[in-house]
Amino acid sequence: MKLSVRPFLSGRNFHGTHHENNSFQFDPQFRRDRVRWKPYASLPAIVARSVGTYRHCPAWYRNFLYADERARGLDYLEDLASPGVFEWELHDGQAILTFSAEGFGNIDENGELVEAVEKLRAKEMARRQEFSSSLEAAADSYLARRGSGKTIIAGYPWFGDWGRDTFISLRGLCLATNRLEIARDILVEWAGTVSRGMLPNRFPDQGLEPEFNSVDASLWYVIAVHEYLEAAAGKPALADAEVSRKLGQAVEAILSGYSQGTRFRIKADPDGLLAAGEPGLQLTWMDAKVDGHVVTPRIGKPVEVQALWINALWIGQSFSSNWQPLFKRASESFATRYWNDAKSQLYDVLDVNHQPGTADPTLRPNQIFAVGGLPLVLLPVERAAQLVKAVEAALYTPLGLRSLAPGEAGYVPHYEGDVWHRDTAYHQGTVWPWLIGPFVEAWIRVRGSTAGAKAMARQQFFAPLQQHLGQAGLGHVSEIADAEPPFTPRGCPFQAWSLGEMLRLDRVVLAGH
Repeated sequence: MKLSVRPFLSGRNFHGTHHENNSFQFDPQFRRDRVRWKPYASLPAIVARSVGTYRHCPAWYRNFLYADERARGLDYLEDLASPGVFEWELHDGQAILTFSAEGFGNIDENGELVEAVEKLRAKEMARRQEFSSSLEAAADSYLARRGSGKTIIAGYPWFGDWGRDTFISLRGLCLATNRLEIARDILVEWAGTVSRGMLPNRFPDQGLEPEFNSVDASLWYVIAVHEYLEAAAGKPALADAEVSRKLGQAVEAILSGYSQGTRFRIKADPDGLLAAGEPGLQLTWMDAKVDGHVVTPRIGKPVEVQALWINALWIGQSFSSNWQPLFKRASESFATRYWNDAKSQLYDVLDVNHQPGTADPTLRPNQIFAVGGLPLVLLPVERAAQLVKAVEAALYTPLGLRSLAPGEAGYVPHYEGDVWHRDTAYHQGTVWPWLIGPFVEAWIRVRGSTAGAKAMARQQFFAPLQQHLGQAGLGHVSEIADAEPPFTPRGCPFQAWSLGEMLRLDRVVLAGH
């Protein structure tokens, strides 16, 4: 028996498709058991190692059709280059073939291939055995290097490292799994990027400046610092004086920048609450923008931004007592201004478009952060329970919370179609699994955080997420899902903050029952 393998090569990023062109270089270089190609001068070379033979016979294979890309209204045809064929006579033994991007391989470059593969296999088995569960092993997929430091990839296959996603995900991927050294390295790495009180929301892959287009990424950083320092308490190697100084300086810089005023009209108002936003910008996590149209602008004082701001001020008091008056004023303003008595829930945005006294009563999940997902509960028990009841009745699904309640203007039940239709549905009903963490935490808190409540929540809310692990990105949690049954998973099938919140639920919120 003979086995023949013809590899297909491209040279593109995860947003593009590859097409036949005259620049692709097929020419191979040979060295012992290695074949090396350098298809494009600007990209790393590809190195293949094999115990078989290589026959050079270059060809283009045209018009691979990607059905999902076609359904999304994107370029769905691709041409792939194939430089040649690897062949093995199977009676001779194993058919081994490895690929790596030059400079990124994890196979011993000096040893014999059979031995190198055995070492790699043993190393990988040992790595897997370090994890106490499949969820913890899945979490490892999102932890990556940026320069000399660490970061978190927001999702596969098409996201990079985003500030907001990193700090939300870190609590589950790193803190809940006791990867405290990695959490420390990430937080210290980002501490040096504070600019006028803001952290970048996205690091572009190549050549461009970081983007400071988020009001909440910096506030999530403060929350992550607080929870890291709590987890590292009593462990000098994890929170020595230098680390604590860097993190404390970053927190102070964020709170100072926000209170005094920074980009995009982000500034603490006299009532202590945080105003933010300008036309044409999307600063909250509901950040869809298509053809220059911001779908959910939420200019003014978004409710979850206030919850984050008040929690950040509360944390800031541990670094400086100067934040106590502003924390008190913001807390009082939140309690008196945000409650919508007619609907027994919170307003989604106050002072809409910076118009004092205006309010948006739209039922969205953002209000859940006033009760769950953050250290403080900002409402009295009775109101907190009413809020959770309203959110559960209108927004809860087995895969997370809807981003808009059915019946509200603009509600979209399914996330499908071309870019316009998908982006305009992104936060208009589409389900977000990452929100299940703050929702379940709120649900438990209004029941007194008892063992019975935790056991009930694990069965009622956590079990459906476990079933989803075999549904889309195997062993992982999807980015989004349709708002109506059967709640088809959509978007990124491997999403960091979705998995992170599931881990935080399992290890922190639901622990100890």
